[in-house]
Amino acid sequence: MKKIAIIGAGISGLFIANLFKKKLDYQVAIYEKKNSINLEEGYGIQLSVNSIKLLNEIQFDKLQNNKKFNPDKINFYSVKNSNKICELNISDFNTENCKYTTLKRSSLINFLKKDLEKEIKFDHSISKIEQQDQIVKITFENNEIYEFDYLIISDGVFSKSKSLLSKNQIEPKFNDTLAIRGIIPSSSNMADKKNISLFLGSNFHYVIYPVSSDGDLNFIAVMKYNLSEDEQKDFSLFKDDNFIKKIIEKTPHFNKEFFDSINDLKIYPVFVSHDFFEVNNNNIHLIGDAFFAFPPSFAQGASQSIEGAYELFENIENNTESNFFRNRVNKTKMVNNRSKFNQFVFHLSNPLNIFVRNFFLKRLVKNKKFLEGYLGKIYKN
Repeated sequence: MKKIAIIGAGISGLFIANLFKKKLDYQVAIYEKKNSINLEEGYGIQLSVNSIKLLNEIQFDKLQNNKKFNPDKINFYSVKNSNKICELNISDFNTENCKYTTLKRSSLINFLKKDLEKEIKFDHSISKIEQQDQIVKITFENNEIYEFDYLIISDGVFSKSKSLLSKNQIEPKFNDTLAIRGIIPSSSNMADKKNISLFLGSNFHYVIYPVSSDGDLNFIAVMKYNLSEDEQKDFSLFKDDNFIKKIIEKTPHFNKEFFDSINDLKIYPVFVSHDFFEVNNNNIHLIGDAFFAFPPSFAQGASQSIEGAYELFENIENNTESNFFRNRVNKTKMVNNRSKFNQFVFHLSNPLNIFVRNFFLKRLVKNKKFLEGYLGKIYKN
């Protein structure tokens, strides 16, 4: 029996643990540095059909319908005047059993962890990783030491495990943007409760989408913003009421009533990856944001975490681990380029550029060949 250690109880770590648990040939342990799993209610996620197909292998399709939603369209609007620019039928990529899905992150995490209670070890912060032939030895800060056949690192964008292996050479970079997020309750009449609404503005865009059939809506905005190096490291700054108020006042064309309707409003700096780190050992692998963190403008973070975890599972199952890094890099580069391009296009400020963008948007969302190349190559495994 092969022993597998997974560092980090996020989406990718929990998903791959579920896959291995279905097989009798593996013994899995998940190590989480916190004393519990973060289940913030105000954080929605979007899952495109590429990840739904994979989640259905562990019976995601049996999740209660009131815990998720299947929007048909992305409606594009102007932040400046709220005029609709165009619409994209994302349901065109759906199949009967795999549909574009939005839900609360907490709903997905609860689903992924429900059969893993015995496998998750809390309060375990890694301090040392040693490689000895085909065995990986892990030391934790509480001085516990364990040996495994495989180490899977999925502890997020600020991965301590990745830093230990790379000797701090591969670190995430501030993306010169802030994310503003929260949840709009079902009692609000501020937005479309059936589809994804994407508002484009100068150095700013925001997205509102349903996260359940009950009518709750997720709000996520991305704003261009410069921070000093000291400010980037001061995470207490983003909980400061005066700082939050200053950021909200800088958001374009919002009224007080709109922000009063948002619950659990939070602001955080966006950090992304700028390079890949390859471990020279086929028994140690990175997945999720530890492998690569994208800008949030293509809504593929969660889907790619799931897709990458599944690819690694299949490679380990088939003894082709050496193929995983190269193949995942190719797909990741494609998604990352689209994410950066989306952010650039969404944040245009010159009126002429905006006019040209909107002109092409109206045509491209109806161009099947373009959509198949731009979205289909990502959404289809």
